[in-house]
Amino acid sequence: MKIAHFSRWGFLMAAAGSAVGLGNIWKFPYIAGEYGGGAFVLVYIMTVAFVGFTVMIAEMLIGYLGRLDNVGSFESLAPRNKEKWKFAGFMGLSGTLVMFYYSVVIGWIFYYIGLSFDTLPATIPEAELIYNTMLTHGLWTQVFYHTIAFMITTAVLMRGIKGGIEKFSLILMPGLILIIAGMLIYAMNLDSFSRAVEYMFVPDWSKLTSEAFAVAVGHAFFTLSLGMGAIMIYSASLPKESNIVRAALFVISMDTLIALSAGLVLFTFLFQYGAQPAKGPGLVFISLPAVFHAMGAAGNVLSVLFFVALAFAGLTSAVSLVEPMVQYLIDRWKMTRAKAAISMGLFFYFFGLMAIFSELESTSQLLTWGGRNFFDWSDYITSNILLPVGGLLMAIFVGHVMEKERVASVLRTHMGWFYPVWYFNVRYVAPVALVFVMLNLMGVIVF
Repeated sequence: MKIAHFSRWGFLMAAAGSAVGLGNIWKFPYIAGEYGGGAFVLVYIMTVAFVGFTVMIAEMLIGYLGRLDNVGSFESLAPRNKEKWKFAGFMGLSGTLVMFYYSVVIGWIFYYIGLSFDTLPATIPEAELIYNTMLTHGLWTQVFYHTIAFMITTAVLMRGIKGGIEKFSLILMPGLILIIAGMLIYAMNLDSFSRAVEYMFVPDWSKLTSEAFAVAVGHAFFTLSLGMGAIMIYSASLPKESNIVRAALFVISMDTLIALSAGLVLFTFLFQYGAQPAKGPGLVFISLPAVFHAMGAAGNVLSVLFFVALAFAGLTSAVSLVEPMVQYLIDRWKMTRAKAAISMGLFFYFFGLMAIFSELESTSQLLTWGGRNFFDWSDYITSNILLPVGGLLMAIFVGHVMEKERVASVLRTHMGWFYPVWYFNVRYVAPVALVFVMLNLMGVIVF
């Protein structure tokens, strides 16, 4: 079944919405804090430029030329071994696996939007108590907001490419950009902004370990939505004669700018009020609420805006994470879109409940093994293993399996002199970088 087309601007907003998610605003700042600020940011930017851009073009190309669900695109483009390569198309399932915990985190954000209208915690210990209480004892609170995230995501998917995903992205993405830009302007007028700039962009080379490199590559794939089939399925809906190179540059630039802007905003606020930048995943749920409280009445407004921006980012990405498997069920199982969307929604909703139970004090031991609970394993396996594997398969497929002439016919005109560089990267640089990530995670490479 042929997929409905985006408008060009609708595609850019949808693809940017897929890339710009919780990874930019929730994950990126605390990971940068853990790995030394400027050193990690430099590695991350280099990873995005040399690996992320290369693989994004490869993923877009497969979808753009295939014009089918992800499995069908691999099948149709493989000149040989079609039955084997179709399994690479099931990488779309990894996006739905991300939703096992992603939907739960979106639920936390909804909870904090409500909290922002009330009395914010006055101190970090108080904020930590609220966060931990929600996490370890707030079963029905988490289930309620997880259900809202499930309902919104599924409702958008049921309406399809034009009526659902495109319209949703055209509303939420400009709203997100305006909120982040406004908060950045506000942060630039605070005394601590220069310290945040120094922290973000002056590298501490002593903290640059192999683990930092591996995390940077893994996070680049997570935040760009690479290796999970989301960008591929959206690219299958691009109008013909579209410039996928220009589209990739737009998406990557938007994604990186929002990540850096969010980091500058958060670190400015933290430094302004004496909080620590390296607080782990609870950074935005523990440190920031207390910082917003210290700002007085303006803090409540900023808190609402910040968590609304976070919700916008999360929801646009959530839709893209589930769409590949929805389209697969439509094409291969001949389901209606409504039935496919509800089926995949219930799939991630059920496992999201498991992620919630894995954090509760009364049930966490039942869902914990190997030092990680179900929530943590979902994050670890998808971000650090499945996404790099998906990217590796796409780089190998475009660089070594597809006919060179077919690849060149689409990209050479738009890339010009840079095309041989990109082609070398997709054949050798990106695969080596991705294999390095996986070897590092297995403890084979450490320095």
